[in-house]
Amino acid sequence: MTFAIKKAAVIGAGVMGSGIAAHLANAGIPVLLLDIVPFNAKEGEDTSSKAFRNKFSLAAVKGFKKQKPAPLFTPRALSLIEVGNLEDDIERLKEVDWVVEAVVERADIKQKVFGAVEANIHDSCIVTSNTSGLSIEEMLLGRSENFKQHFMVTHFFNPVRYMKLLELISGVKTAPEVVATMHKFGEETLGKGIVYGKETTNFIANRIGVFGIMKTVEVMLEMGLSIEAVDTVFGPAMGRPKSAIFRTADLVGLDTLVHVANNCYDTLPDDEEREVFAIPAFVKKMVDANILGNKTKGGFYKKGKDAAGKRVIEVLDFDTLTYRPKEKVRFASIGKARKIEDLAKKVAMVMNSDDEAGRFAEKVTLAVLAYASNRIPEIADDIVNIDRGMRWGFAWEAGPFETWDAYGVEAGLKRMKELGLKPAAWVEEMVASGRTSFYAVDGTKDTYWDLTANKAQNEPLNPRTLKVDYLRRGERKMKKNFGATLWDMGD
Repeated sequence: MTFAIKKAAVIGAGVMGSGIAAHLANAGIPVLLLDIVPFNAKEGEDTSSKAFRNKFSLAAVKGFKKQKPAPLFTPRALSLIEVGNLEDDIERLKEVDWVVEAVVERADIKQKVFGAVEANIHDSCIVTSNTSGLSIEEMLLGRSENFKQHFMVTHFFNPVRYMKLLELISGVKTAPEVVATMHKFGEETLGKGIVYGKETTNFIANRIGVFGIMKTVEVMLEMGLSIEAVDTVFGPAMGRPKSAIFRTADLVGLDTLVHVANNCYDTLPDDEEREVFAIPAFVKKMVDANILGNKTKGGFYKKGKDAAGKRVIEVLDFDTLTYRPKEKVRFASIGKARKIEDLAKKVAMVMNSDDEAGRFAEKVTLAVLAYASNRIPEIADDIVNIDRGMRWGFAWEAGPFETWDAYGVEAGLKRMKELGLKPAAWVEEMVASGRTSFYAVDGTKDTYWDLTANKAQNEPLNPRTLKVDYLRRGERKMKKNFGATLWDMGD
């Protein structure tokens, strides 16, 4: 059984809330966007007018036209978004089937919001939070049993329209029907890739992704590499997006990255790699100097002009916090990798190269792989949720365990021991059982190693999904010419 979501409401018109509202409208879902009434009025403002009382939500919708990348498929989607405020329009929540909260990350504020929400929704309305780290139990203090049964976390990634990942985290009392509804709606209506996380700090993607970024910075400082050298290595050659490490940090915002890292450091005293999340001195100085990335028009990179007035990209010298012209960095292994199309072969070639880029890539990547293996079952129950989280949330072409397969599982274990890394015991147990890869093909299906069941399982897919690979492996080809292949789907 699932519930029907025909109309939704978003509370909080900031970056995430407005992005969620825009994407609901993209999917054809009418949405009510609510925010607080402004505390302070400027001279001459009519505090009783809708223009003033709805100022925050109105500003968010107005901003859609200028935002890049654009949050809406088409301007016509605007007609599905209504704006309001939490004082005048709270009773309208009775009209909606789903309320998603996206206000500031403070438990006391969320508690207050949920109290107001509960008093104004129908009994079967689903309520979710977009929190990235707060305790569900803490957020729900004072709420009824029915509210708790209809509550869970739906963690979207920014920008909402473009980032495929949607992490679902259930509370102890969340009803299975609510989880099923959000999975189906998120996947089939909003077009998201669903990953199941647990109620742990920063869930799946941010936990692994920010560890990877912080480990990269740590090894960069050890090896004396430049910012542009790091981004040359951890870009497309390693199956990562063109934004690599530091352009990604500029896009996200250094303050956001520091917040997530601090959250890990402060709340994970038993994490074996806790010290990796400690903020380096130069990053603290950047934040203190308001050098935060694109939002402040300068981060690790910024746009500048050369002596002739020509526009150039400048890069931060992290020793002096001054900018210099970006240099072209060349590594033999990276040059070779760019000519290889097969991702696994490309990644393996870089990591096994004996130049500076190869040593750097191997040291960082193996640390991330070992860390990811130790996070099961802490943050997720299986490798599939972690790999999908990193592909869909951080735009990696291959998740940690897919990358490990490319390098070689046994080779990875051997090299980790040489580097003093400690992967999870279950990986060695898997190899000892005769399974030498995390993923494999069985007949026509893709399988993964399920460490809980201690056996291979078919990779989970939506029943509506049909992979061409499955047809190819089943020899279902009917005809082929220069431009296309015709497959028999059995339909």
